[in-house]
Amino acid sequence: MTSRQALDTAILIAATALTRFVFRSHYLYDIDSVNFALALKRFDPSVHQPHPPGYFLYVCLGRLANGFSHDANAALVAIGIAFSCGAVAMIYVLAHHWFGRNAALFAGLIFLFSPLAWFHGTVALTYIVEAFFSALTGYLCWRIHCGAARFILPGAIVVGMAAGFRPSSLLLLGPLLLFSFHNANRKQAAGGIGALAATLLAWFIPMIRIGGGTPYVSSLVSLWLAVPSRGTVFNSSMWNSLARAAAIVGIYFLCFGCAAILPFRARSGDSSIDRSKTIFTLVWIGPGLLFFTFIYLKFVNSGYLLALAPPACAWMGLWASTWYANLHLSRALKIVAIAGCAAANTMVFVCAPVYCSYGEVRRFEAELRNIIEILPQIASPRDTLIIGFDSHFLGYRHAGYYLPDYLTVQFPEVQLASGKRVFAMQDRDTRLETGLPATAVHDFVMFPLPLGASEYSDYMALVRKRFPPRGLRTVMRGGHEFAIGRVADLGVLFPGAVRRQACVRTATTGTPLVNSR
Repeated sequence: MTSRQALDTAILIAATALTRFVFRSHYLYDIDSVNFALALKRFDPSVHQPHPPGYFLYVCLGRLANGFSHDANAALVAIGIAFSCGAVAMIYVLAHHWFGRNAALFAGLIFLFSPLAWFHGTVALTYIVEAFFSALTGYLCWRIHCGAARFILPGAIVVGMAAGFRPSSLLLLGPLLLFSFHNANRKQAAGGIGALAATLLAWFIPMIRIGGGTPYVSSLVSLWLAVPSRGTVFNSSMWNSLARAAAIVGIYFLCFGCAAILPFRARSGDSSIDRSKTIFTLVWIGPGLLFFTFIYLKFVNSGYLLALAPPACAWMGLWASTWYANLHLSRALKIVAIAGCAAANTMVFVCAPVYCSYGEVRRFEAELRNIIEILPQIASPRDTLIIGFDSHFLGYRHAGYYLPDYLTVQFPEVQLASGKRVFAMQDRDTRLETGLPATAVHDFVMFPLPLGASEYSDYMALVRKRFPPRGLRTVMRGGHEFAIGRVADLGVLFPGAVRRQACVRTATTGTPLVNSR
Protein backbone atom coordinates (compact mmCIF):
# COMPACT_ATOMS: atom_id res chain seq x y z
CA MET A 1 0.00 0.00 0.00
CA THR A 2 1.01 3.58 -0.61
CA SER A 3 0.73 6.03 2.26
CA ARG A 4 -2.44 7.45 0.69
CA GLN A 5 -4.04 4.02 0.46
CA ALA A 6 -3.05 3.24 4.04
CA LEU A 7 -4.62 6.50 5.21
CA ASP A 8 -7.84 5.80 3.29
CA THR A 9 -8.04 2.33 4.80
CA ALA A 10 -7.30 3.57 8.31
CA ILE A 11 -10.07 6.17 8.08
CA LEU A 12 -12.60 3.63 6.81
CA ILE A 13 -11.63 1.16 9.54
CA ALA A 14 -11.87 3.82 12.26
CA ALA A 15 -15.27 5.02 10.99
CA THR A 16 -16.57 1.45 10.80
CA ALA A 17 -15.37 0.63 14.32
CA LEU A 18 -16.86 3.84 15.75
CA THR A 19 -20.27 3.51 14.09
CA ARG A 20 -20.62 -0.14 15.09
CA PHE A 21 -19.44 0.44 18.66
CA VAL A 22 -21.77 3.38 19.29
CA PHE A 23 -24.82 1.46 18.05
CA ARG A 24 -23.85 -1.95 19.45
CA SER A 25 -26.47 -4.20 21.02
CA HIS A 26 -26.40 -4.91 24.75
CA TYR A 27 -28.48 -8.11 24.82
CA LEU A 28 -28.36 -11.25 22.70
CA TYR A 29 -30.61 -10.27 19.83
CA ASP A 30 -32.23 -13.40 18.41
CA ILE A 31 -32.41 -17.13 18.98
CA ASP A 32 -29.18 -17.82 17.09
CA SER A 33 -27.33 -15.24 19.20
CA VAL A 34 -28.38 -17.09 22.36
CA ASN A 35 -27.34 -20.41 20.83
CA PHE A 36 -23.85 -19.00 20.24
CA ALA A 37 -23.66 -17.62 23.78
CA LEU A 38 -24.65 -20.97 25.26
CA ALA A 39 -21.92 -22.67 23.21
CA LEU A 40 -19.29 -20.52 24.91
CA LYS A 41 -20.04 -22.52 28.05
CA ARG A 42 -20.62 -25.96 26.48
CA PHE A 43 -20.30 -26.86 22.81
CA ASP A 44 -22.98 -29.36 21.79
CA PRO A 45 -24.78 -28.88 18.44
CA SER A 46 -27.09 -31.82 19.21
CA VAL A 47 -28.91 -29.53 21.70
CA HIS A 48 -28.33 -26.39 19.60
CA GLN A 49 -25.41 -25.03 21.61
CA PRO A 50 -25.00 -23.71 18.96
CA HIS A 51 -27.45 -24.89 16.31
CA PRO A 52 -26.05 -27.19 13.61
CA PRO A 53 -23.76 -27.17 11.69
CA GLY A 54 -21.83 -25.88 14.69
CA TYR A 55 -19.79 -22.77 13.65
CA PHE A 56 -16.85 -24.26 15.52
CA LEU A 57 -14.16 -21.64 14.88
CA TYR A 58 -16.61 -18.83 15.65
CA VAL A 59 -17.37 -20.42 19.02
CA CYS A 60 -13.64 -20.90 19.71
CA LEU A 61 -12.96 -17.24 18.93
CA GLY A 62 -15.95 -16.28 21.04
CA ARG A 63 -14.54 -18.17 24.00
CA LEU A 64 -11.24 -16.34 23.60
CA ALA A 65 -12.98 -12.94 23.47
CA ASN A 66 -15.23 -13.88 26.38
CA GLY A 67 -12.13 -14.51 28.48
CA PHE A 68 -11.52 -10.76 28.34
CA SER A 69 -15.06 -9.40 28.52
CA HIS A 70 -16.80 -12.04 30.70
CA ASP A 71 -19.99 -11.10 28.85
CA ALA A 72 -21.05 -13.37 26.01
CA ASN A 73 -22.92 -10.73 24.04
CA ALA A 74 -20.11 -8.18 24.40
CA ALA A 75 -17.57 -10.78 23.26
CA LEU A 76 -19.54 -11.79 20.18
CA VAL A 77 -20.37 -8.19 19.27
CA ALA A 78 -16.67 -7.32 19.55
CA ILE A 79 -15.98 -10.07 17.01
CA GLY A 80 -18.62 -8.57 14.72
CA ILE A 81 -17.05 -5.12 14.97
CA ALA A 82 -13.56 -6.49 14.28
CA PHE A 83 -14.70 -8.43 11.21
CA SER A 84 -16.67 -5.42 9.98
CA CYS A 85 -13.41 -3.48 10.03
CA GLY A 86 -11.68 -6.30 8.17
CA ALA A 87 -14.46 -6.42 5.59
CA VAL A 88 -14.32 -2.70 4.80
CA ALA A 89 -10.53 -2.88 4.47
CA MET A 90 -10.66 -5.82 2.04
CA ILE A 91 -13.46 -4.23 0.02
CA TYR A 92 -11.27 -1.13 -0.36
CA VAL A 93 -8.27 -3.22 -1.41
CA LEU A 94 -10.30 -5.23 -3.93
CA ALA A 95 -11.97 -2.18 -5.46
CA HIS A 96 -8.65 -0.34 -5.63
CA HIS A 97 -7.08 -3.30 -7.40
CA TRP A 98 -9.96 -3.44 -9.87
CA PHE A 99 -10.95 0.15 -10.47
CA GLY A 100 -8.61 2.59 -8.71
CA ARG A 101 -8.61 4.81 -5.63
CA ASN A 102 -11.80 6.79 -6.21
CA ALA A 103 -13.85 3.65 -6.77
CA ALA A 104 -12.27 2.07 -3.68
CA LEU A 105 -13.21 5.06 -1.51
CA PHE A 106 -16.81 4.92 -2.68
CA ALA A 107 -16.90 1.13 -2.23
CA GLY A 108 -15.73 1.53 1.36
CA LEU A 109 -18.30 4.27 2.03
CA ILE A 110 -21.09 2.15 0.55
CA PHE A 111 -20.22 -0.69 2.93
CA LEU A 112 -19.76 1.70 5.86
CA PHE A 113 -23.27 3.12 5.44
CA SER A 114 -24.98 -0.09 4.35
CA PRO A 115 -27.95 -0.47 6.75
CA LEU A 116 -27.76 -4.27 6.69
CA ALA A 117 -23.98 -4.45 7.13
CA TRP A 118 -24.19 -1.81 9.89
CA PHE A 119 -26.78 -3.85 11.79
CA HIS A 120 -24.81 -7.09 11.55
CA GLY A 121 -21.74 -5.36 12.88
CA THR A 122 -23.63 -4.57 16.09
CA VAL A 123 -25.21 -7.91 17.04
CA ALA A 124 -23.99 -11.36 18.03
CA LEU A 125 -24.39 -13.12 14.67
CA THR A 126 -21.98 -14.62 12.15
CA TYR A 127 -23.06 -13.06 8.86
CA ILE A 128 -20.61 -10.15 8.97
CA VAL A 129 -17.81 -12.67 9.57
CA GLU A 130 -18.80 -14.41 6.34
CA ALA A 131 -18.79 -11.04 4.55
CA PHE A 132 -15.17 -10.51 5.60
CA PHE A 133 -14.10 -13.95 4.44
CA SER A 134 -15.94 -13.41 1.18
CA ALA A 135 -14.04 -10.15 0.56
CA LEU A 136 -10.68 -11.71 1.49
CA THR A 137 -11.35 -14.83 -0.58
CA GLY A 138 -12.44 -12.75 -3.55
CA TYR A 139 -9.25 -10.71 -3.49
CA LEU A 140 -6.99 -13.76 -3.15
CA CYS A 141 -8.87 -15.67 -5.85
CA TRP A 142 -8.61 -12.72 -8.22
CA ARG A 143 -4.86 -12.69 -7.75
CA ILE A 144 -4.79 -16.43 -8.46
CA HIS A 145 -7.04 -15.90 -11.46
CA CYS A 146 -4.55 -13.34 -12.79
CA GLY A 147 -1.71 -15.85 -12.57
CA ALA A 148 -0.18 -15.18 -9.14
CA ALA A 149 0.27 -18.80 -8.06
CA ARG A 150 1.73 -17.76 -4.69
CA PHE A 151 -1.81 -16.93 -3.54
CA ILE A 152 -3.14 -20.47 -4.09
CA LEU A 153 -2.26 -21.81 -0.64
CA PRO A 154 -3.43 -18.68 1.26
CA GLY A 155 -6.67 -18.68 -0.75
CA ALA A 156 -7.36 -22.34 -0.01
CA ILE A 157 -6.58 -21.92 3.69
CA VAL A 158 -8.85 -18.87 3.94
CA VAL A 159 -11.80 -20.74 2.39
CA GLY A 160 -11.21 -23.64 4.79
CA MET A 161 -11.14 -21.27 7.75
CA ALA A 162 -14.26 -19.45 6.49
CA ALA A 163 -16.11 -22.79 6.54
CA GLY A 164 -15.07 -23.23 10.17
CA PHE A 165 -16.81 -19.96 11.03
CA ARG A 166 -19.82 -20.48 8.74
CA PRO A 167 -19.94 -23.85 6.94
CA SER A 168 -22.14 -22.34 4.22
CA SER A 169 -19.06 -20.41 3.09
CA LEU A 170 -17.69 -23.58 1.51
CA LEU A 171 -20.77 -23.76 -0.73
CA LEU A 172 -20.69 -20.04 -1.56
CA LEU A 173 -16.92 -19.52 -1.98
CA GLY A 174 -15.66 -22.98 -2.95
CA PRO A 175 -16.70 -22.62 -6.62
CA LEU A 176 -14.84 -19.30 -6.86
CA LEU A 177 -11.68 -20.88 -5.48
CA LEU A 178 -11.88 -23.77 -7.95
CA PHE A 179 -12.59 -21.37 -10.81
CA SER A 180 -9.50 -19.34 -9.95
CA PHE A 181 -7.35 -22.48 -10.35
CA HIS A 182 -8.01 -22.67 -14.10
CA ASN A 183 -4.75 -20.86 -14.92
CA ALA A 184 -2.73 -22.94 -12.45
CA ASN A 185 -0.96 -26.15 -13.40
CA ARG A 186 -2.11 -29.49 -12.02
CA LYS A 187 0.47 -29.59 -9.25
CA GLN A 188 -0.45 -26.12 -8.01
CA ALA A 189 -4.17 -26.87 -8.19
CA ALA A 190 -3.68 -30.16 -6.33
CA GLY A 191 -1.70 -28.34 -3.68
CA GLY A 192 -4.52 -25.84 -3.26
CA ILE A 193 -7.16 -28.55 -2.94
CA GLY A 194 -4.94 -30.40 -0.46
CA ALA A 195 -4.50 -27.23 1.62
CA LEU A 196 -8.27 -26.71 1.60
CA ALA A 197 -8.90 -30.30 2.73
CA ALA A 198 -6.24 -30.10 5.46
CA THR A 199 -7.69 -26.83 6.79
CA LEU A 200 -11.20 -28.29 6.86
CA LEU A 201 -10.04 -31.38 8.71
CA ALA A 202 -8.02 -29.28 11.17
CA TRP A 203 -11.23 -27.87 12.68
CA PHE A 204 -13.76 -30.54 11.68
CA ILE A 205 -12.09 -33.43 13.53
CA PRO A 206 -11.86 -31.57 16.87
CA MET A 207 -15.46 -30.42 16.44
CA ILE A 208 -16.69 -33.98 15.92
CA ARG A 209 -14.65 -35.25 18.87
CA ILE A 210 -16.19 -32.61 21.14
CA GLY A 211 -19.74 -32.67 19.74
CA GLY A 212 -19.95 -36.41 19.06
CA GLY A 213 -20.16 -37.87 15.57
CA THR A 214 -23.58 -39.53 15.52
CA PRO A 215 -25.42 -36.86 17.58
CA TYR A 216 -23.88 -34.14 15.41
CA VAL A 217 -24.98 -35.72 12.12
CA SER A 218 -28.41 -36.58 13.52
CA SER A 219 -29.05 -33.02 14.71
CA LEU A 220 -27.84 -31.55 11.41
CA VAL A 221 -30.13 -33.83 9.38
CA SER A 222 -33.07 -33.12 11.69
CA LEU A 223 -32.63 -29.36 11.39
CA TRP A 224 -32.33 -29.59 7.60
CA LEU A 225 -35.50 -31.69 7.36
CA ALA A 226 -37.40 -29.46 9.78
CA VAL A 227 -36.66 -26.09 8.16
CA PRO A 228 -34.69 -25.57 4.91
CA SER A 229 -35.63 -28.72 3.01
CA ARG A 230 -39.37 -28.10 3.15
CA GLY A 231 -39.45 -25.18 0.73
CA THR A 232 -36.86 -26.06 -1.91
CA VAL A 233 -37.63 -25.94 -5.61
CA PHE A 234 -37.53 -29.76 -5.63
CA ASN A 235 -40.43 -30.31 -3.24
CA SER A 236 -42.55 -27.14 -3.32
CA SER A 237 -44.24 -24.76 -5.71
CA MET A 238 -42.18 -22.55 -8.00
CA TRP A 239 -43.98 -19.67 -6.29
CA ASN A 240 -41.75 -20.25 -3.27
CA SER A 241 -38.68 -19.64 -5.41
CA LEU A 242 -40.27 -16.56 -6.94
CA ALA A 243 -41.03 -15.28 -3.45
CA ARG A 244 -37.41 -15.83 -2.44
CA ALA A 245 -36.27 -13.99 -5.57
CA ALA A 246 -38.51 -11.08 -4.59
CA ALA A 247 -37.06 -11.21 -1.08
CA ILE A 248 -33.55 -11.00 -2.53
CA VAL A 249 -34.54 -7.85 -4.41
CA GLY A 250 -35.97 -6.36 -1.21
CA ILE A 251 -32.85 -7.29 0.77
CA TYR A 252 -30.72 -5.73 -1.96
CA PHE A 253 -32.40 -2.36 -1.43
CA LEU A 254 -32.24 -2.80 2.35
CA CYS A 255 -28.54 -3.59 2.13
CA PHE A 256 -27.46 -0.70 -0.07
CA GLY A 257 -30.10 1.99 0.46
CA CYS A 258 -29.45 4.95 -1.84
CA ALA A 259 -26.58 3.14 -3.53
CA ALA A 260 -29.02 0.51 -4.82
CA ILE A 261 -29.91 2.76 -7.77
CA LEU A 262 -26.30 2.90 -9.03
CA PRO A 263 -26.51 -0.16 -11.34
CA PHE A 264 -29.40 1.50 -13.17
CA ARG A 265 -27.19 4.51 -13.91
CA ALA A 266 -24.13 2.50 -14.93
CA ARG A 267 -22.69 3.23 -18.36
CA SER A 268 -21.63 0.47 -20.69
CA GLY A 269 -18.26 0.59 -22.39
CA ASP A 270 -16.37 1.94 -19.38
CA SER A 271 -12.63 1.43 -19.90
CA SER A 272 -12.28 0.15 -16.32
CA ILE A 273 -14.57 -2.79 -17.05
CA ASP A 274 -13.27 -5.90 -18.75
CA ARG A 275 -14.94 -9.19 -19.44
CA SER A 276 -12.78 -11.18 -17.02
CA LYS A 277 -13.95 -9.09 -14.04
CA THR A 278 -17.56 -9.55 -15.06
CA ILE A 279 -17.20 -13.32 -15.37
CA PHE A 280 -15.26 -13.49 -12.09
CA THR A 281 -18.02 -11.57 -10.31
CA LEU A 282 -20.73 -13.84 -11.72
CA VAL A 283 -18.85 -16.92 -10.51
CA TRP A 284 -18.49 -15.20 -7.12
CA ILE A 285 -22.16 -14.35 -6.58
CA GLY A 286 -23.80 -17.01 -8.77
CA PRO A 287 -23.80 -19.97 -6.32
CA GLY A 288 -25.27 -17.82 -3.57
CA LEU A 289 -28.02 -16.35 -5.74
CA LEU A 290 -28.97 -19.81 -7.00
CA PHE A 291 -29.02 -21.31 -3.50
CA PHE A 292 -30.99 -18.48 -1.91
CA THR A 293 -33.48 -18.42 -4.78
CA PHE A 294 -34.15 -22.12 -5.19
CA ILE A 295 -33.26 -23.71 -1.85
CA TYR A 296 -33.60 -21.54 1.25
CA LEU A 297 -33.93 -17.94 2.37
CA LYS A 298 -36.07 -16.05 4.88
CA PHE A 299 -36.24 -12.30 5.29
CA VAL A 300 -35.32 -12.59 8.97
CA ASN A 301 -32.06 -14.18 7.76
CA SER A 302 -31.24 -11.31 5.39
CA GLY A 303 -27.64 -11.45 6.58
CA TYR A 304 -27.07 -14.46 4.29
CA LEU A 305 -26.79 -11.98 1.40
CA LEU A 306 -23.84 -10.18 3.00
CA ALA A 307 -21.59 -12.90 1.61
CA LEU A 308 -22.38 -11.45 -1.81
CA ALA A 309 -21.95 -7.81 -0.77
CA PRO A 310 -18.16 -7.34 -1.28
CA PRO A 311 -18.16 -7.65 -5.09
CA ALA A 312 -21.35 -5.59 -5.25
CA CYS A 313 -19.68 -2.84 -3.19
CA ALA A 314 -16.67 -2.85 -5.52
CA TRP A 315 -18.79 -2.44 -8.65
CA MET A 316 -20.98 0.17 -7.00
CA GLY A 317 -17.84 2.03 -6.02
CA LEU A 318 -16.92 2.18 -9.71
CA TRP A 319 -20.36 3.42 -10.74
CA ALA A 320 -20.45 5.94 -7.88
CA SER A 321 -17.03 7.34 -8.81
CA THR A 322 -18.15 7.66 -12.45
CA TRP A 323 -21.34 9.42 -11.38
CA TYR A 324 -19.34 11.75 -9.15
CA ALA A 325 -16.91 12.64 -11.93
CA ASN A 326 -19.71 13.33 -14.41
CA LEU A 327 -21.92 15.30 -12.01
CA HIS A 328 -22.06 18.90 -13.18
CA LEU A 329 -21.97 20.50 -9.74
CA SER A 330 -19.41 22.27 -7.64
CA ARG A 331 -17.23 20.17 -5.34
CA ALA A 332 -19.12 21.47 -2.31
CA LEU A 333 -22.50 20.46 -3.75
CA LYS A 334 -21.14 17.04 -4.69
CA ILE A 335 -20.03 16.51 -1.09
CA VAL A 336 -23.48 17.63 0.09
CA ALA A 337 -25.08 15.07 -2.23
CA ILE A 338 -22.87 12.29 -0.87
CA ALA A 339 -23.58 13.37 2.71
CA GLY A 340 -27.31 13.36 1.95
CA CYS A 341 -27.14 9.79 0.67
CA ALA A 342 -25.14 8.72 3.75
CA ALA A 343 -27.69 10.45 6.00
CA ALA A 344 -30.57 8.71 4.23
CA ASN A 345 -28.93 5.30 4.71
CA THR A 346 -28.28 6.17 8.34
CA MET A 347 -31.95 6.96 8.84
CA VAL A 348 -32.89 3.62 7.31
CA PHE A 349 -30.60 1.85 9.76
CA VAL A 350 -31.81 3.88 12.73
CA CYS A 351 -35.54 4.15 12.07
CA ALA A 352 -36.77 1.64 9.48
CA PRO A 353 -39.61 -0.60 10.74
CA VAL A 354 -37.68 -3.80 10.04
CA TYR A 355 -36.02 -6.29 12.36
CA CYS A 356 -32.51 -5.12 11.43
CA SER A 357 -32.78 -1.48 12.43
CA TYR A 358 -31.29 0.17 15.50
CA GLY A 359 -34.77 1.23 16.61
CA GLU A 360 -36.04 -2.34 16.52
CA VAL A 361 -33.00 -3.56 18.45
CA ARG A 362 -33.61 -0.99 21.17
CA ARG A 363 -37.33 -1.80 21.29
CA PHE A 364 -36.58 -5.50 21.63
CA GLU A 365 -34.00 -4.89 24.36
CA ALA A 366 -36.44 -2.71 26.31
CA GLU A 367 -39.09 -5.46 26.10
CA LEU A 368 -36.65 -8.16 27.16
CA ARG A 369 -35.32 -6.09 30.06
CA ASN A 370 -38.88 -5.34 31.18
CA ILE A 371 -39.93 -9.00 31.10
CA ILE A 372 -36.91 -10.39 32.95
CA GLU A 373 -37.41 -7.78 35.67
CA ILE A 374 -41.15 -8.39 36.07
CA LEU A 375 -41.47 -12.17 35.71
CA PRO A 376 -39.66 -13.04 38.98
CA GLN A 377 -42.02 -10.66 40.79
CA ILE A 378 -45.08 -12.66 39.76
CA ALA A 379 -43.67 -16.22 39.64
CA SER A 380 -40.91 -17.76 41.74
CA PRO A 381 -38.49 -20.32 40.24
CA ARG A 382 -39.21 -22.52 43.31
CA ASP A 383 -42.85 -22.89 42.27
CA THR A 384 -42.97 -22.15 38.54
CA LEU A 385 -41.45 -23.30 35.28
CA ILE A 386 -41.41 -21.21 32.13
CA ILE A 387 -42.98 -22.22 28.83
CA GLY A 388 -41.20 -20.41 26.00
CA PHE A 389 -41.94 -20.48 22.30
CA ASP A 390 -39.75 -21.37 19.34
CA SER A 391 -39.39 -17.73 18.30
CA HIS A 392 -36.51 -15.69 16.92
CA PHE A 393 -37.28 -12.94 19.42
CA LEU A 394 -38.35 -13.38 23.07
CA GLY A 395 -38.51 -17.13 22.64
CA TYR A 396 -37.60 -19.91 25.02
CA ARG A 397 -33.88 -19.30 24.41
CA HIS A 398 -34.07 -15.76 25.78
CA ALA A 399 -36.17 -16.98 28.69
CA GLY A 400 -33.72 -19.75 29.54
CA TYR A 401 -30.63 -17.57 29.16
CA TYR A 402 -31.72 -14.47 31.03
CA LEU A 403 -33.71 -16.31 33.72
CA PRO A 404 -31.35 -19.23 34.39
CA ASP A 405 -32.81 -20.11 37.81
CA TYR A 406 -36.04 -21.27 36.18
CA LEU A 407 -36.64 -24.53 34.38
CA THR A 408 -37.59 -23.41 30.86
CA VAL A 409 -39.34 -25.72 28.40
CA GLN A 410 -39.84 -25.06 24.71
CA PHE A 411 -43.21 -25.32 23.02
CA PRO A 412 -43.78 -27.11 20.72
CA GLU A 413 -41.98 -30.43 20.81
CA VAL A 414 -39.44 -31.03 18.05
CA GLN A 415 -39.36 -33.96 15.66
CA LEU A 416 -35.90 -35.54 15.53
CA ALA A 417 -34.63 -38.71 13.90
CA SER A 418 -34.88 -40.40 17.29
CA GLY A 419 -38.48 -39.25 17.77
CA LYS A 420 -40.24 -36.30 19.35
CA ARG A 421 -38.24 -34.50 22.02
CA VAL A 422 -38.63 -31.51 24.32
CA PHE A 423 -35.94 -28.85 24.70
CA ALA A 424 -35.40 -27.90 28.34
CA MET A 425 -33.03 -25.30 29.81
CA GLN A 426 -31.75 -24.46 33.27
CA ASP A 427 -28.57 -22.78 34.49
CA ARG A 428 -27.83 -21.74 30.89
CA ASP A 429 -27.53 -25.31 29.71
CA THR A 430 -29.77 -27.33 27.40
CA ARG A 431 -30.92 -30.90 27.37
CA LEU A 432 -33.30 -32.92 25.21
CA GLU A 433 -36.03 -34.80 27.07
CA THR A 434 -38.31 -37.58 25.87
CA GLY A 435 -41.03 -36.21 28.15
CA LEU A 436 -41.61 -33.19 30.33
CA PRO A 437 -38.69 -32.79 32.73
CA ALA A 438 -39.23 -34.08 36.24
CA THR A 439 -39.87 -31.11 38.54
CA ALA A 440 -41.45 -30.31 41.88
CA VAL A 441 -43.04 -27.04 40.71
CA HIS A 442 -46.81 -26.80 40.44
CA ASP A 443 -47.31 -23.82 38.08
CA PHE A 444 -46.08 -22.60 34.74
CA VAL A 445 -45.89 -19.14 33.18
CA MET A 446 -45.71 -18.41 29.46
CA PHE A 447 -42.86 -16.15 28.44
CA PRO A 448 -44.50 -13.25 26.55
CA LEU A 449 -43.92 -12.86 22.83
CA PRO A 450 -43.06 -9.44 21.32
CA LEU A 451 -45.73 -6.76 21.44
CA GLY A 452 -47.34 -5.18 18.42
CA ALA A 453 -47.13 -7.85 15.72
CA SER A 454 -50.43 -9.56 14.91
CA GLU A 455 -48.68 -12.85 14.11
CA TYR A 456 -47.59 -13.14 17.74
CA SER A 457 -50.97 -12.24 19.24
CA ASP A 458 -52.73 -14.62 16.84
CA TYR A 459 -50.34 -17.41 17.81
CA MET A 460 -50.94 -16.80 21.52
CA ALA A 461 -54.69 -16.90 20.92
CA LEU A 462 -54.36 -20.35 19.34
CA VAL A 463 -52.25 -21.58 22.26
CA ARG A 464 -54.81 -20.32 24.76
CA LYS A 465 -57.60 -22.18 22.96
CA ARG A 466 -55.95 -25.47 23.83
CA PHE A 467 -56.68 -24.98 27.50
CA PRO A 468 -60.06 -25.58 29.14
CA PRO A 469 -62.08 -22.55 30.33
CA ARG A 470 -60.40 -20.92 33.30
CA GLY A 471 -57.37 -23.13 32.68
CA LEU A 472 -55.20 -20.04 32.45
CA ARG A 473 -55.17 -16.86 34.46
CA THR A 474 -53.63 -13.68 33.12
CA VAL A 475 -51.48 -11.20 34.99
CA MET A 476 -50.99 -7.83 33.29
CA ARG A 477 -47.75 -6.12 34.20
CA GLY A 478 -45.58 -3.65 32.32
CA GLY A 479 -47.77 -3.84 29.23
CA HIS A 480 -47.27 -7.62 28.91
CA GLU A 481 -49.70 -10.47 29.50
CA PHE A 482 -48.30 -13.29 31.62
CA ALA A 483 -50.44 -16.41 31.18
CA ILE A 484 -50.16 -18.69 34.24
CA GLY A 485 -51.53 -22.20 34.66
CA ARG A 486 -51.06 -25.50 36.45
CA VAL A 487 -48.35 -27.95 35.41
CA ALA A 488 -51.02 -30.65 35.63
CA ASP A 489 -52.66 -29.09 32.56
CA LEU A 490 -49.58 -29.15 30.33
CA GLY A 491 -50.82 -32.28 28.62
CA VAL A 492 -52.79 -30.03 26.26
CA LEU A 493 -49.50 -28.54 25.01
CA PHE A 494 -47.32 -31.66 25.17
CA PRO A 495 -49.66 -34.62 24.68
CA GLY A 496 -46.97 -36.85 23.18
CA ALA A 497 -44.42 -36.04 25.87
CA VAL A 498 -46.93 -36.66 28.66
CA ARG A 499 -48.00 -39.98 27.15
CA ARG A 500 -44.40 -41.14 26.75
CA GLN A 501 -43.62 -40.01 30.27
CA ALA A 502 -46.64 -41.84 31.63
CA CYS A 503 -45.67 -45.05 29.85
CA VAL A 504 -42.14 -44.90 31.23
CA ARG A 505 -43.33 -44.17 34.75
CA THR A 506 -45.98 -46.91 34.64
CA ALA A 507 -43.49 -49.45 33.31
CA THR A 508 -40.94 -48.65 36.01
CA THR A 509 -43.14 -47.99 39.06
CA GLY A 510 -46.55 -49.35 38.18
CA THR A 511 -48.18 -45.99 38.98
CA PRO A 512 -49.34 -43.27 36.59
CA LEU A 513 -47.80 -39.82 36.38
CA VAL A 514 -49.39 -37.24 38.65
CA ASN A 515 -49.27 -34.63 35.86
CA SER A 516 -50.66 -36.86 33.09
CA ARG A 517 -54.17 -36.16 31.81
